Amino acid sequence: MEYAEVQVRVPKEMQIYFSDDYAVDSSDELKRNALLLYPYIYKHIISHGRAAEILGIKKLDLIDLYDQMGFPYFDMDISEVMQDIQTFHSLKRKDA
Repeated sequence: MEYAEVQVRVPKEMQIYFSDDYAVDSSDELKRNALLLYPYIYKHIISHGRAAEILGIKKLDLIDLYDQMGFPYFDMDISEVMQDIQTFHSLKRKDA
């Protein structure tokens, strides 16, 4: 995978987490990069699939990683779920 240098402006207290002196293993680096991409997924700028491509992993592995970090794949509230169920039942009745 090809990498690019990116400058990030962060509060001084966070500098240690971005410096080369901070010892991270590859899973920590993957989590950090996934967290950097999450706001773009959340705002529907990129998809989970595209983020996984960028990170060099499978989409399902990325979904599992976000799940482990507490970010759900589905972000519907209960009223949206109930509305979808109601729509499903009404469409099912029309087909019968």
